Amino acid sequence: MQNLYGQAKDAVRDAGETAASYAKDAYDKPAETLRDGSQAIAQKVQDNPLGSLLIAGGIGFALALMMSRPARRPPPRWRY
Repeated sequence: MQNLYGQAKDAVRDAGETAASYAKDAYDKPAETLRDGSQAIAQKVQDNPLGSLLIAGGIGFALALMMSRPARRPPPRWRY
């Protein structure tokens, strides 16, 4: 049981260190990170244009629903 706990603890520590390393690299090189991200997105769109169009349409539809929804009125307060 202790060995399993130690392995899990080491795995979590390694994952945390890896995430911190990626975050530091992204912080140190924002232009390169942005370029890599936009290239990855462009490649996904080129690979699957219909799926990308449907996703973009769904996001736009959800935003339109949220923006056009009337504000909720507060519940009535009973006065005695």
